[in-house]
Amino acid sequence: MSLLGKVGILGTGSYIPEKIITNKDIEKLVETTDEWIITRTGIKERRMARPDEYNSDMAVEAGKKALEAAGLSPQDLDLIMMATITPDMPTPATACFVQAKLGAAHAAAFDISAACSGFVYGLALAKSLVQSGQFNKILLIGGEKLTSIIDWTDRGSCMLFGDGAGAVILAERAEGEGEILSTYLVANGQDADLLKIPAGGSRMPSSEASVRDNLHTLKMQGREVFKIAVKVMSDAVLEALRRAGLTLDQVDLIIPHQANLRIIQAIAERLQLAESKFFVNIDMVGNTSAASVAIALDHAVRAGRIQKGNYVVLVAFGAGTTLAASVMRW
Repeated sequence: MSLLGKVGILGTGSYIPEKIITNKDIEKLVETTDEWIITRTGIKERRMARPDEYNSDMAVEAGKKALEAAGLSPQDLDLIMMATITPDMPTPATACFVQAKLGAAHAAAFDISAACSGFVYGLALAKSLVQSGQFNKILLIGGEKLTSIIDWTDRGSCMLFGDGAGAVILAERAEGEGEILSTYLVANGQDADLLKIPAGGSRMPSSEASVRDNLHTLKMQGREVFKIAVKVMSDAVLEALRRAGLTLDQVDLIIPHQANLRIIQAIAERLQLAESKFFVNIDMVGNTSAASVAIALDHAVRAGRIQKGNYVVLVAFGAGTTLAASVMRW
């Protein structure tokens, strides 16, 4: 393995649970309608993991598919990285459970916490780790069990989120093969209160009061998040392209974080691009946070939306507030 060589994706995989939560189901929980949800978010259904189906279980299934697509076995892996805000437990890292369940005996393992941007953050880190010579083949997973941290009485957020996992295998690539051309990462901690889970950390440890006040569930200022997301995600696409030496007209497909269809449409309008340039699967999976871009990437690959030589942009915005974009040549 040469230092600072080209790094790309060898294979993709994803997993979404069998159980479907429709908008009609949400109507039974809060005052809303199927039409209102579709109009405001673009979501028609989302998936819910079984109580005994852990985040690590979904991650393993996505990882197996990515390994199969890459023609590799778990023993070939040097590192497993797991992007998530819903770990199986606070410690150890969920990636360690994935390592054990996969039987990846030679792999190091750790988690990344960058919310909805976590998977794209992970791409940047994985690229650097391969280029450094430290690791040869990395399994990067974005996985979430968001239905476990949702306040099902909160009309503004309970309709948005779902469960699932997506994965990729990253390794050094030869000349002429697909590669990650650029990455762009940034954060603005000043806006961190816009999207958070207040309790459960060292600032507010679990207590009878925190459970009673429902402080272990996701709290979101949706309107503010919407306004910020459109601008910063549009800017991130342009910056990642600039770093790759490309222009918007060269892009074949943009895979955005699937937070809200109206956000995606507003980004398309802001960039003056046809909506057909954007891959969308929010209608069937909802917002899966760190799993979102990873699942969408695999769905796009398996649907034939990405072909060899295509220029693909990934972009995400999440709690923190974190922002990430990456440009790849497939």
